[in-house]
Amino acid sequence: MNELTAAAIDLLKDLIATPSFSKEENKTADRIGEWFDDHQIPYQRRGNNLWAKNKAFDPQKPTLLLNSHHDTVKPNTAYTNDPFEPKIENGKLYGLGSNDAGGALVSLIALFTNFYDVEDPKYNLVMAASAEEEIAGQDSLRGLLSELPKIDVAIVGEPTEMHLAVAEKGLLVFDAVIKGTPGHAAHPNDDNPIMKLPKVLEWFQNFSLEKQSDFLGEVKITVTQVNAGKEHNVIPASVNLVVDVRVNDQYSNEELAKILTEAAPCEMTPRSLHLNSSSIGMDHELVQAGIALGRKTYGSPTLSDQAALECPSLKMGPGLSTRSHSANEFIFVHEIEEAIEIYIQLLKKIL
Repeated sequence: MNELTAAAIDLLKDLIATPSFSKEENKTADRIGEWFDDHQIPYQRRGNNLWAKNKAFDPQKPTLLLNSHHDTVKPNTAYTNDPFEPKIENGKLYGLGSNDAGGALVSLIALFTNFYDVEDPKYNLVMAASAEEEIAGQDSLRGLLSELPKIDVAIVGEPTEMHLAVAEKGLLVFDAVIKGTPGHAAHPNDDNPIMKLPKVLEWFQNFSLEKQSDFLGEVKITVTQVNAGKEHNVIPASVNLVVDVRVNDQYSNEELAKILTEAAPCEMTPRSLHLNSSSIGMDHELVQAGIALGRKTYGSPTLSDQAALECPSLKMGPGLSTRSHSANEFIFVHEIEEAIEIYIQLLKKIL
């Protein structure tokens, strides 16, 4: 176990030292492939996505997906450390992607390696190290699913302090338009779209949906962008808005898009419908196993590759969500050590 954990931490150091911005993850994919080769685990690769199946994989059994991503955002300008220098100071492993989601990724890879050759497990295991999560790209887990065996349940590795995110909000982004009549500012105009803006904003502020979630609360609707006009003396034809909607597990994106496009006092067009909310039943044995290990359950407001999955899924991993995308990102070494142990104890209860 100590050797496996040490190797996982070394893998994370190498991943930190290798730039892997979304769509540019080929070098980290190479390094993850080296891990599988070193442990004599056959794997497949499509683009910058890699996946492997346990040795005793049986198509007649249910399959548990272990997934996390190896792409990162670009470092923000507030960094004082070298984002690609994996240094350890005071128990903290610094580096871009260390917390989001390198710690979870290497812990899940270690978990999969530990159980790779177990004979006659109750669940098949598939480990997928995916790309383009940060941009929800076509070549993220969403694009990879067609290559994988049928997935019955999943653990998605993201920083949750190793607690159980049993639900995750989905995302809908709308382009909205308030229409009016364009004209010269010097002439009367009772149909100036800018003057309609306050009532529209008030509608979004006050609008609420009936169904609430035990873990995710209500659907959250936020106007995040407003744009109108180009010349000081011209009344524009329209005001353009961007509306961010965080969807709970009581609505599908399609259902919510229909409700909002029919009810809103302006034109609403969803950019996409594929980033759905996710959840897993509290009675699922994976959740019950986590609770038995003393892990807490909660609902997560942040989006992950869970949005690509239609099966029950659980978000769980080492690290703290608020460190993600921060300057001088880090993860505690002991968080990785504890994560691998907790993951292993979790799977022992269900395999």
